[in-house]
Amino acid sequence: MSTPQTYKPSEAKREEFRKYLEKAGIMDALTKVLVSLYEEIDKPEDALNYIIDQLSLQAGLETHKMLNAKLEEATMQCKALQEELSTLKTAEEVPNTAVEAPEGGEAPEEEAPPAPAEEAPPVEAPEETPQ
Repeated sequence: MSTPQTYKPSEAKREEFRKYLEKAGIMDALTKVLVSLYEEIDKPEDALNYIIDQLSLQAGLETHKMLNAKLEEATMQCKALQEELSTLKTAEEVPNTAVEAPEGGEAPEEEAPPAPAEEAPPVEAPEETPQ
């Protein structure tokens, strides 16, 4: 029985990949993050998220915590604006209770008040002529 052979890239390919990682700054970034993790007194429970957050900071991106904080702030602002809108709609509906819009959303056409009836000119009595 033969033992399974594992794939081992050639030394040249390894060296080429290592140079690529160094040139791209990946080796330096990973080293800094791992050293930072090593020096942490209170080790994080989720080391992978710690590494992702630290790499995000190095790349100038926002971390997961930062994005969650922004999302929560935006959600709270959205709720406040919805409440304000609801309040404004309620305040607007109070004076207009006599005329409600149909389901189509358009206001009903207002009928013009009837025109006042034209009065007939006064009938003049014939003038009496002196006799």
